[in-house]
Amino acid sequence: MYTKENTMQATIVIDLGFGDAGKGTMVDYLSRGMREPVIVRFNGGAQAAHNVVTPRGVHHTFSQFGSGTLVDGVRTFLSRFMLLDPYALLAESRGLEKLGVKNPLARVMVDGEALVVTPFHKAANRLREVLRGNGRHGSVGMGIGETMADMLAFPHLAVRAQDLRSLATIEMKCRGLQELKYSEFKDSFTGVAATGFLPDELRILTDPFAPRKVAYEMVRIARLFSLVSMKTLERLSYTHPLIFEGAQGVLIDEWHGFHPYTTWSTTTNANANILLREIVYPNNVTRLGVVRAYGTRHGPGPFPSENMELTMRLPDKHNNFGIWQGGFRVGWLDIPLTRYALTVSDGTESVALTHLDRYATLPQKRLVTAYKVLKGKLTEREKAVIVVDWKKSQGDEMYIVSFRRKSNLEDLEYQEMLGEILTKATPVVEDIDYTEERFIEYVSKLLSLPISVTSHGPTAFEKLEKVKIQKAA
Repeated sequence: MYTKENTMQATIVIDLGFGDAGKGTMVDYLSRGMREPVIVRFNGGAQAAHNVVTPRGVHHTFSQFGSGTLVDGVRTFLSRFMLLDPYALLAESRGLEKLGVKNPLARVMVDGEALVVTPFHKAANRLREVLRGNGRHGSVGMGIGETMADMLAFPHLAVRAQDLRSLATIEMKCRGLQELKYSEFKDSFTGVAATGFLPDELRILTDPFAPRKVAYEMVRIARLFSLVSMKTLERLSYTHPLIFEGAQGVLIDEWHGFHPYTTWSTTTNANANILLREIVYPNNVTRLGVVRAYGTRHGPGPFPSENMELTMRLPDKHNNFGIWQGGFRVGWLDIPLTRYALTVSDGTESVALTHLDRYATLPQKRLVTAYKVLKGKLTEREKAVIVVDWKKSQGDEMYIVSFRRKSNLEDLEYQEMLGEILTKATPVVEDIDYTEERFIEYVSKLLSLPISVTSHGPTAFEKLEKVKIQKAA
């Protein structure tokens, strides 16, 4: 007889940076060492872009499917914390079919409580971002924040996955969403239309037949995957390993990132921890944080270690300039920000260090080990939120080595303040003349956590498990 206590293991994978650290490749690696795991998506939505390259060179960018789907027998569970985009899910399924995956949607289970992103949300998201002009937040234009905001302000219009079984319900909610967005943006239509931007977005907010067309298509797509509940995940957890795949990065978390350059999503372990408690899972859980050997950020927002020379030297073929996000930026690995991410991550126990092969090509290797700032530049509240290395601090100059977790989760001023501190401080960049092994040991020491996996390329064959990831049952 199977029991959770003696057979099952769960692994949570999150990104400790601004995103793009390699969560997808780590999930693929883990999937290949397990027997038919279930990959649980627990935040974000179709805006995720997790790149996987198989040992045979097959590439796919995962957004809603679990990043182990190229492995036979792997299934995906989209939890209620995931925002479902039926159109994007169908498109991704077709892409996987071209790669030889048979009937991918039959391997997808969706919690009936999951929110659904509609074309009306995406249209409004893109209009809003365009109208911000130079003040754009770096949205990817997939309607994630728009859907979350509408759910809070207009809960009667929130579309849930369980609604996708009723054409009448979906059409009614889509019509309400269209009317809501039309009312909000109608005064901007003429100006936006004159620019030639977003013709499809303007059309869907004005076409009286669009709500029924959208409702019909979403209901049709929903027939291709399974609508389930948490009871299904609990049942599967007795006989299948669970891999919880996070999206985006902790440094853009809705509650801990540098506001307003954040996502409408909890990117820490928090949601996965909640789901595990709900299915009464045992303590056989490993929480793995993924970090690049150098820093990256896609789009606008604070990025103190950014270096133009690095950006030129280390282009990322899977992260090009995006019309919504903007450019892909590269800098040095930022230890203080990574420490802060660990502080707010809700339980990360070990680190996967990725892209070591690309880091090795750099003629000069560096790390940001601290920030220095004059005491007089900081307010009393700002001084209270920084972690200072007093041994290195001299006179009026303080060495910041991390930031404290806030006590009030919804204190957005706290998150804005963190960004303000970064503008007043100067990164301390340390030259690293180490062998790769010594560099790995040094990063582990600075983060006070073991480096359990190293990655020297995109495929599973290029991963080295230095410390056993899974806990003993």
